[in-house]
Amino acid sequence: MGYNFAREVDKIAMAVPERLAVLCLNEHGYECRVTYGELRTRSNQLANALYRIGIKRGDRVLILIPRGIDSYIVYLALLKIGATLVPGSEMLRTDDIKYRIQHAHIKMVIAHHSLHKGVDEIRSCCPSLKHFLTVGHEEEGWSPLASLTEQESLEDFCVENDDEDVAFISYTSGTTGGPKGVMHVYSWPREHLAGGGTYWFDVQPGELAWATAGPGWMKWIWSPFVSILGNAGTAFVYTGSFHPGRYLQLIEKYGISLLCATPTEYRLMAKVSDLGRYHLHLRSAVSAGEPLNREVIDTFQREFNVEVRDGYGQTEGTLLVGMLRDVPVRPGSMGQVLLEGTVSIIDDNGIELPTNHVGHIAVHRNHPALFQGYFADQERTEKAFRGEWYITGDKGKRDEDGYFWFEGRSDDIIISCGYTIGPFEVEDALVKHPKVAECAVVASPDVERGHIIKAFVILRNPDDVHGSRLISELQEHVKRVTAPYKCPRSIVFVESLPKTISGKIRRVELREKDNV
Repeated sequence: MGYNFAREVDKIAMAVPERLAVLCLNEHGYECRVTYGELRTRSNQLANALYRIGIKRGDRVLILIPRGIDSYIVYLALLKIGATLVPGSEMLRTDDIKYRIQHAHIKMVIAHHSLHKGVDEIRSCCPSLKHFLTVGHEEEGWSPLASLTEQESLEDFCVENDDEDVAFISYTSGTTGGPKGVMHVYSWPREHLAGGGTYWFDVQPGELAWATAGPGWMKWIWSPFVSILGNAGTAFVYTGSFHPGRYLQLIEKYGISLLCATPTEYRLMAKVSDLGRYHLHLRSAVSAGEPLNREVIDTFQREFNVEVRDGYGQTEGTLLVGMLRDVPVRPGSMGQVLLEGTVSIIDDNGIELPTNHVGHIAVHRNHPALFQGYFADQERTEKAFRGEWYITGDKGKRDEDGYFWFEGRSDDIIISCGYTIGPFEVEDALVKHPKVAECAVVASPDVERGHIIKAFVILRNPDDVHGSRLISELQEHVKRVTAPYKCPRSIVFVESLPKTISGKIRRVELREKDNV
């Protein structure tokens, strides 16, 4: 019998049925709680119901559910019947949904009632679809989850599956063509828990942990789902929108012990003007997605006595490099490789580079949590590898002590006047200025220099804009903080920056606008 994460969660439920599994809070302050025992029985009910209507091992199911307790129940139930889960963000539009259904030959959609219209519009051109299940209000043409399960058995239900069965197909954008369906197998949660899912996030049994990622992305499976439930913790879920003061208030009010948030969320919380009024008691704090600025790390250490530890991973793998709790933090570094020999820096020919040389961040084929390929796309799967190494698309270097340092996406690296410059080191310098809230740096074409550094800056107070005087002030600031050749020759003040749903800045959009 292969590994099944849902079965492992049931074991926890049998040992501590009354332990709180999920505490969900909406923006109006209404709380909903579910214990491990309730999570076990409710996922059993749904698994029995899905099996009864004909969903079986290997069937692919698209899930369109926002943050909340239902997402935990649905994911566990689908794993119990051996299905292949296809996570979908609530932000997907009709064409995005259509692409996933047609590409993966989806058999069933489970959607929140507010998201059903995007599916209804493309039903006629998706012949693989057979079942439509809705969470929340009843909708015409959809079977409500509540009525489907109300008379169903509470008996344990979990099929026999193999480790190699495909558990997740998580779609991620490619530089060309449609989104790529990243395949992970049923043994993946076990490998994730054996590394970063336990020793990086560091959830202890019974602890209240808040991982802010939303369903629809692999990062939600990483932390809110597998890392917390797999370690018998309690998942805190907030369904309201992000506001830095509100987040800090909730961490204080509920006594949250662990926090896993995006760099953007940390940056904006660190910039709150009255930060000293909040009394947080975080035991552990981690971040992934993009490197954290030293200013943010120093602020959380000074104000809350907690080191925010960075980590690095991708949809195609798991947490690959991280700052573990027993490793001295080096601000700006992603940390050290979790499984020695599986992550390295290589050149264009797939040869490992010496320390302190910038190259491709690459993952060896033998990494136990590396993806199984892109669904129905052998060509792009093969292109992702260079010999025995999977090329992440990120550039970085490794120092003599084994710490990895992120330099940017392969297409984000700036070469100006012969200097190779990572955008993060310029951004890190800029956000240290007290007037800067956020920024992004890209290469901008220049006749004389090939490219110059161009910065897009969000100010903490928009009224601070004083044209060239503030621009000169920021340029001189960067020259003082870092090497003069990293000074942005062009600075533009903006109200917002384009980002992915996980908080990563989309520098490609800024470059495209700059080249128009």
